[in-house]
Amino acid sequence: MIEHQTTVAATVTYTGIGLHSGQDVTITLKAAPADTGIVFARVDLPGAPRVAARASNVTAAMRATTLEAGAAKVFTVEHLLAAFYAMNVDNCLVEITAVEPPVADGSSLPFIRLIEQAGIVEQAAHRQEIAVCQAMAIRQDDKFITILPYDGLRITFTSINPHPMLGVQFGDYEITPAVFIRELAPARTIGFMHEVEALQAQGLALGGSLDNAVVYDNEKALTPLRFSDELVRHKILDIVGDLALAGRVRGHVIAVKSSHALNTALAKEILASV
Repeated sequence: MIEHQTTVAATVTYTGIGLHSGQDVTITLKAAPADTGIVFARVDLPGAPRVAARASNVTAAMRATTLEAGAAKVFTVEHLLAAFYAMNVDNCLVEITAVEPPVADGSSLPFIRLIEQAGIVEQAAHRQEIAVCQAMAIRQDDKFITILPYDGLRITFTSINPHPMLGVQFGDYEITPAVFIRELAPARTIGFMHEVEALQAQGLALGGSLDNAVVYDNEKALTPLRFSDELVRHKILDIVGDLALAGRVRGHVIAVKSSHALNTALAKEILASV
């Protein structure tokens, strides 16, 4: 079945704080022409420079995914990109007033609601999809991510964490709008008290709090969980957002302890295979 590209039907805004930057920031979603893709415009900078959400523009992937083109730089874009992907939004101009989108509650759900508020409209152009024809894999030490041919997008993830409340978590989901909204979008970023000082010394997690992350001390979660396996669900959410940098992908992703670095490396490899 031939599907048509989509964009948002109305302009909507959302204001909050950046997870790592700690800066107040407003994003505005605007309709964009067919074949635009998702594009960020730094309206706080002279000339409002733009960067497209494409794997080729990834310049860093430590703790979050960073996109950069000339003077335009944005990071921690994966939760918003996952929402666009899950809601089948192909084209959108995201005007942003700082380097990082709002963290909201640490999940994709507020962005899903924002897109629902905007509405979605079909465009004349046909949607292009990348059907993976052969296995591809990225490995680093005891971590890996691979993608196999599959009719749809399915993600199978094994998370292994030494924390006594986490341990091994396993998730396996067919990525459809309904499944993503119900099972994955509400899952929040995970953080650890013992890492906070080190992260903040690196200029990270400056906006982090118990309101926008699931925080653990040495023994327990300090934040009420939405799912008993919220960590692995959020890891799968991150893969959806990072793989969106390759476009609309059809394949079965299998990952163990994967990270933004491995996810975005796979997105680059998928694009290179087209």
